[in-house]
Formats: sequence, structure tokens, C-alpha cells
Amino acid sequence: MEHGLPTQWDQLIQPGMVHGSLYRDEMIFKEELEKIWFKTWVYVGHVSETPDANDFVTKHIGPMPVIMIRNRRGEIELLLNRCPHRGNAVCVLDKGNRATFTCPYHSWTFANDGTLINYAFPEGYAGTDKSRLGLSKVPRVSIYRGFVFASMAAEGPSLLDHLGGARRTLDQVCDNSPTGELDLTAGFLRHKAKANWKFILENECDGYHPAFVHSSIFSVSDSAIGSLYGNDAVAVTRSFGHGHTEVDPRPEFRRRDAPMSWFGTTAERLPEYTAQMIAAYGEERARQIMIDGMPHVMIFPNLFIAEIQIFVIQPVLATESIQHVTAIQFKDSSEINRRLRQQTMGSVGPAGFLLADDTEMYERNQRGLEIKSPEFLYLKRGEHRERRDEDGFLIGHSTDDLPSREIWKHYRALMEA
Repeated sequence: MEHGLPTQWDQLIQPGMVHGSLYRDEMIFKEELEKIWFKTWVYVGHVSETPDANDFVTKHIGPMPVIMIRNRRGEIELLLNRCPHRGNAVCVLDKGNRATFTCPYHSWTFANDGTLINYAFPEGYAGTDKSRLGLSKVPRVSIYRGFVFASMAAEGPSLLDHLGGARRTLDQVCDNSPTGELDLTAGFLRHKAKANWKFILENECDGYHPAFVHSSIFSVSDSAIGSLYGNDAVAVTRSFGHGHTEVDPRPEFRRRDAPMSWFGTTAERLPEYTAQMIAAYGEERARQIMIDGMPHVMIFPNLFIAEIQIFVIQPVLATESIQHVTAIQFKDSSEINRRLRQQTMGSVGPAGFLLADDTEMYERNQRGLEIKSPEFLYLKRGEHRERRDEDGFLIGHSTDDLPSREIWKHYRALMEA
């Protein structure tokens, strides 16, 4: 904790206000890793990234590297990417297909279920029980609609309990696929930000900034997205509890009553995809899905689904984070997938506008916290107009600070536990 600052969570996190040290203090960051990243459910990857036996991809739980692998039995497992000998990474590739992994330091070799097969010059280990020297596994792995989550805690709430009402948004994503499945194989972009991971977490469902921060891209692309975040918008923000939040634009899309308007096009311009949807769901259900479109949801602490993209937040240091971004792709839907990739590159690719705008804001915010007064950030916009929806979830105007307040409420509960 920084010298002279309050040490109690009720002092750092007050109604509608949070202390600046929560975004910059390394001791707080280390405590977050233990109480959030290494305890709760964290999104790791998608089953489509490892379709065949022995396929693997390297991922992270917080800053900790893991290997997500489909074993010989076709099951998804997560191995900690650390040799038990001297701590070296046993896998340095992003992805591949391997039955074994060999540590490059001293050539210890492991089966892809983590079992130690052998080591170099084995006579030096006479009498050693190799069964005690395998790669460690993530204690709990659970999958919902193809989304792979992990928890380093051996016991705790189930994934379904953790997701709660936010499951509807994952269902919504999959329902937009004619097969009900995703195929996340377009590859990932990595964007580093010199900012605390919680600035990114809060920004994802902050509907107050787009009209200003993203005004240039909205004007160039003639996008109707900006209207979702205006003062007269009918879109809402929502808290599902457990830190999960969304900006729900469906009220606006339903008012337009035009399939695919959420995607900036019409159903007529995507005839193959439209035909696939009708064949899969029937005309009425398909039409409603194509009107409602994709969600804009932040699954605490690290999975952000931004309509056409998936972002995975990785904390590195108290003042550094990485966002891993990929285009959403629907299984066996080449027509719309091409458009999804193109729009993703235009918004978050190396020459894209959208993420560059946001990253500039994250980093400016982080630098601003070096100024010690005022000590607290003010998050009270819209407190007076919070209300419950028909399912009992707290909602507010699309430009309100409701998502941030609810994130910090859940954060405090985890940190005080």
C-alpha cells in the first residue's frame, strides 16, 4: 500500500467513489491476483481453438501462462506452463499439435496430460518417483457453449453460478450462428496498454465516452452506433451481479425493426447467412435474432464481447495490461465471417481507429493518477435513475456509471472475503 493512504477497503471504495491507489499500487495488484485472478472463474479460451486431439494453444490466467490442450480422450485440460525442475516454460509456441512437451533447459519431457515421461541422463535421478514431478494442472475447468473458463481454486461456486444472468449474453452470441457454434480461428491481435486492467474492465461497458472518444470513426464510417450512446438513447446499461455488466442496445434495434441493422447492413445484403438462419431457426425466430444482434457484455474479470469481437484482458503489472483480440466467427458461415473479419481489422487492427482511441484514454487516465489530488474518482452519474428490469437486474441509462459502480461493488466483496 502506498505510504499514507487508507488501508481498509471501505475507505478505498466508497459509494460512487474509488481511491486512485486502486489503479496504481503494486501491493494491491498482488492481492488482486490472489483474491480474484487465482480464485474466481476466469475466461481462458474457446473449444474451437483446439478442435483435434493433441491440439494446444498457450493462454494466461492473469499473468500466469497456461497450456490449453485437447487430450487424447478429446477433453479440454489446462496445464501450468512451468517445468517443475527449474521453472522454465515447457512450451514457447502459440499453438500446435503435440503429444509431448520438452523443457528446453534440461530436456525434461512430459506427456500432454502433464505426466513426466523422462529426463536427460536419468541415472542421476535413481530412486526418484517421477509421478510426483509432472506438470501442475488448473484445478477446475468448466465449459459453457464452447467458452472455456478456469479457476485456480479447488472449491468454490460453479461456473453457472458465477455467470448467473450473464449466461443469456453467451447464448445470444451462439444464437447468431446458424449452427449455434463459434469457430474462433481468425487469430489474435495483442494490444499492450500502459494502464491498469480495471481501467479497461470499466471502459468496456462505459456508454458515456463513445460519442466523444470515437466521434471520428463514427463520422468517417457513417455509423449509427453513436446514436446508442446519446442523451436521447433508449439503450440501457445492466448489471447481472458478480461484476458482469452490459450495454444492451436491443431496445434501439427493436425500435428500428430491421434485421442486421446492428451490423450496419441489411438481411438482403447477406442472402447466404439469412437463408442459413431461417433454415436453422425458422423465419420468425431468425428475424428476431437478426434484429437483436450480438451483445456488448463484460464478463468479470476478463472476457469482453463487443458485438463482432472478443477481447481477453490480461493484467501484467499494476500499470500494464494486454488485450488479446479476435474476430468472432460463426461455424460454417463464410459470407458473414468475411465481413466480421473485415470490420474487426478496421476497428481494432494495427491501423484501426477504435481501440487506438480507447488505449489513448486508458493511458492518459493512468498518467493522470500520478496527480494525487483529488484522491478519489467520481462514479455517481445516473445514481438517481437506477431501476430494476423485469428480471430483477439493475439497469440505467446507456451513459450512466452503473457498470463501474457494480464492478466495484463485486470487487470489494472479493477483496474483503
